[in-house]
This record gives sequence, structure tokens and C-alpha cells, in this order.
Amino acid sequence: MLDDALIEQLASELHQAEKTRVQVEHFSRRHPGMTVQDGYAISRAWVAMKIAEGRTVRGHKIGLTSRAMQVASQITEPDFGTLLDDMFFAEGGDIPMQRFILPRVEVELAFVLNKPLRGEPGRPPVNIFDVLAATEYVVPAIEIIDARIEQHDRHTGVMRKVFDTISDNAANAGIVTGGRPVRPDAVDLRWCGALLYKNGVIEESGLAAAVLNHPATGVAWLANKLAPYGEGLAAGEVVLGGSFTRPVAAAAGDTFHADYGPLGNIAFRFV
Repeated sequence: MLDDALIEQLASELHQAEKTRVQVEHFSRRHPGMTVQDGYAISRAWVAMKIAEGRTVRGHKIGLTSRAMQVASQITEPDFGTLLDDMFFAEGGDIPMQRFILPRVEVELAFVLNKPLRGEPGRPPVNIFDVLAATEYVVPAIEIIDARIEQHDRHTGVMRKVFDTISDNAANAGIVTGGRPVRPDAVDLRWCGALLYKNGVIEESGLAAAVLNHPATGVAWLANKLAPYGEGLAAGEVVLGGSFTRPVAAAAGDTFHADYGPLGNIAFRFV
């Protein structure tokens, strides 16, 4: 376990990396004894720095929801990060590249809650039915992920570990919502799918069932995961349920269009 002073130092490195758009070296290589709990502590310290600068929490994201990604990361559960108010971008608009280092795009569904969701010790865990009952609507969403920590170590070429990704706010950097909001009981969310176009060419496609068999499963997991911290998901929060496509790299000038069929479309451009 890392001590409090070191956690604050590493969070400051992330904070600086975001501002300068210069990636930092792997925390896991420099501190091989770090744990998943250390990663979340660093992420929380970074979020606290952002809040001290005037940012507000708008929700959460869930990552590593596919079995393949969990095996590759040598973990058995997803991870999560925090959505801040300045991470939300308008659908149909231009997104400035100077906000990111190496942005990539993923296709998801977002859950907008109208009731709190909170796991309680000694009570049955939150399940997907609780999530659906607490959800005002579900809406198409694109997550923009980024890497303030190097994806591959500059010295060894080794891929970063899950501890690094968790420290880095689970790689979250932005969100774009759009299309048609739907009540969670109006459609079978497992069969919600999308085609992701980059500059007019289909790069990825997928179904929401690829997210832990049902996109609400990750939201339930998160509510239970936050319980030991004495926290939960608040009414009004936006929760990104997890990607059902592989990430697609973005560069200045790229136009993205996600076609969700009956749920509508999301489009934007990086400039």
C-alpha cells in the first residue's frame, strides 16, 4: 500500500499531465507494490484536486466490462471513474483536441438516475432490477477515453497495468450523449446496438449485451462497489454503463457518427 503523501504526489502528476498533455510513466513500474486500492485512492485524490478548482461531479463511468478485457488486465471485475462537469460535450459540435493527449472513442449507453442507488451492509446487494427502477431514462452515449499515463512503458514497451488505468480515472476524459432517450422498460436494453463510423467508414459495431450480459449489470456492480466507501449513486447522476465496441483512435479533423438505429444518432468532430 502507498502512503498518503505518495498518493497525493502521483495524483498531482496526473493533474499536471492533463494540463500539459505530456504523459507520465507507469506508476506500477515505479511502485511495484501498489494495489487496486492504491489506484482508486490516487484517482480520488485527483478528483479532489479538480473539485478544488471548481469542477463538480456529474456521474460515473464503468470500464473493463468485457470478459476479454478483464482477462487481458488480469482482473475479475470492472473498474470505475468519475464524470466531471467539464467532460460533457454537446452532440453535433466540435470537440477541441487540445483537451486530450491520445483520445479514443467508445460506444455505450448512459443511465440517468432519478432515484439514489446505494449498497448497504447486511442487506441484499443492488441488482439490475434496482438499477432499472432507479433509472429515469437510458440514452445513447459516446465515451472519449484518454491516457494521462503512458499506454506502453517508454523504457520496456510493456503495456500499462490495471493499477495505472484505475489511477488515471479509469481512462475517462469525455462524454457525448444524444439520440433518443428511452425508459429502461421500453426496450430490451441487451439488444440495443450501434454502428460507429469514423470519417464515413464503419470502424466498429456491437450490442449492449456485450457489457456483462446486460448494460445495467455494471451500474449495479458500481453501487455495491461504492458501499464500503460510504458512498452511492445519487439521483440525477449520469452513469456510463460500459463500452460494447473496441476503442477507435481519434485525431484532429476526424468526424464520428454513431448510428443506434431506433435510438437515433450521435455525431461530432475533433478539431
